[in-house]
Amino acid sequence: MTKSELIAELSAANPHLTGRDVELIVATIFNEITAALSRGERVELRGFGAFTVKRRDARTGRNPRTGEAVPVDEKAVPFFKAGKELRERVNKPKLTRGAERIPV
Repeated sequence: MTKSELIAELSAANPHLTGRDVELIVATIFNEITAALSRGERVELRGFGAFTVKRRDARTGRNPRTGEAVPVDEKAVPFFKAGKELRERVNKPKLTRGAERIPV
């Protein structure tokens, strides 16, 4: 799902909000998560998961084309760990054809 698809689905599910309002809400949430991570803070959304920043030490890498050793600087990378509820919903058994739809 892309950001625009998310905005479209949220707009359809909330007809009392304009598309522009939904777009602003989604952008604000993403901006706040990004700002918190850039400050080195942890962002936890209960039932969904947690975003953190992990540090990767400097190392010597290899250029895949030439095999030459290349220094790779230390860096910070965003990391997401799925919450229990999200993992359970993703791993829920799939329905077979003709089976009743189980409410979520």
